[in-house]
Order: sequence, then structure tokens, then C-alpha cells
Amino acid sequence: MSESEAKPERRILKNPALLKYIFETSCFPREHEQLKQLREATVEKYPFWSLMNVPVDESLLLSMLLKVMNAKKTLELGVFTGYSLLTTALALPADGKITAIDVDKEAYEVGLPFIQKAGVENKINFCQSDAFTVLNDLITKGKEEGSFDFAFVDADKDSYMEYHKLLMKLVKVGGIIAYDNTLWFGTVAEPEENVENFAKESRKHLLELNSFLAADDRVELAVVSIGDGLTLCRRLS
Repeated sequence: MSESEAKPERRILKNPALLKYIFETSCFPREHEQLKQLREATVEKYPFWSLMNVPVDESLLLSMLLKVMNAKKTLELGVFTGYSLLTTALALPADGKITAIDVDKEAYEVGLPFIQKAGVENKINFCQSDAFTVLNDLITKGKEEGSFDFAFVDADKDSYMEYHKLLMKLVKVGGIIAYDNTLWFGTVAEPEENVENFAKESRKHLLELNSFLAADDRVELAVVSIGDGLTLCRRLS
């Protein structure tokens, strides 16, 4: 399987033959053409960092989830070139709106032509900023508490816990907060001495988050072993 496809090195499921079957049978035939072109452009521009985009099977899951929820207003923390952002924009209705936040506008502009070709740029408000500034402004200046249906978080892992505090104010009761990469190359289940140095710091923060969310009775929780791990939190109170 090529680098532009399943990214097995960043996935919990490691069986290449099974991955190939899933992607070729169920995923690539359903991938929107502009998502495919964005994925390929990301690999060309960022051969290594392209693994930061969600894989196609996770994209299809998010799309279905958003449609089942009838989501119209969402947040995205961490955009990169915008594969998950375009996935969301395509899934939302014509009057849907996404507040997308990332400090790196250059990477977002790699994906922007494909967002424009898909005809969904009007749904996106891209904020070149750190997430805390925007989230706090939404709460204090915009009075947006409890107004978002869905939030997707794929940003700096050491901030996930602090993001959770703010997102629990912004996402409405019944809405969903999705945290990406919560299984972190599978290292959350490994003894620390077996974990490579590059993964240790984020692993520490994700272990803290995972334990916290497991005990947080304000949310209904599902950890999905897709991609690099996806944790879904449905706000109950």
C-alpha cells in the first residue's frame, strides 16, 4: 500500500493485507474526488507529515457521524492541509458553519484549492490563531456557550486536557467532542521503557486525558480503534 493511502505506520491496525482490503473495498471507492486530490497533494508537499491528516476510513466515519447527528455548527482544532475539514464541510448542510483554527495558514492554503473546487469554502471560517484565544473569545465575547454540535480536535496533544475544559462549555448537551490520536501509535498500552523517545511526551499527556475521560461522568464515551485512535465524547451535562 502506497504512502498516499492507508499510512499503516500511524495506525493501530497493523495487518497490511487487511488494511488493503478495507481501503480498496470500502474506502477509496467512496472517497470524494476533491478529498482524494487533497490527500495526494498533501503527500507531494509534505511526504512525511502527510500522516497528520486523518485516513480515509476515519474520514468516512466522521462524515456519517455528522450526518446522523444533523450537525450544522462545528469546531475544528488543528487543520493542517484540511482533509478532515473538507470531510466535515462536505457532510454539513448548505447552511452549515465550521470554525477552523490553526496557527499554520500555509498548510491550510495547500488544501484550500480543493475546498474551493468542492464548493464548500463558504462554510468555513478559518482562524489563524492559537486555539485558546479563539475558544476563549467565543465564550467571553461571542457568547457561544452551548451552541456547537460537534468539535474535532487534532492539535497539540499536551493541550487536550485544557481544550476539553473549554469545549465542554462550547459544545451543547447532546453534542460530540472527538479527540484524534488518543492511542498514539499504540504506545498508550506499552511500558514506558519500550516507547521511542519521540512518542514519550505526547503519550504522557494522552494517558492523562484517557484516564480523565474514562472517569468523566459528564460525557458518554467511546474509544474507536481506527486510524491512530479516535475518542468520541457525547456531552451529557
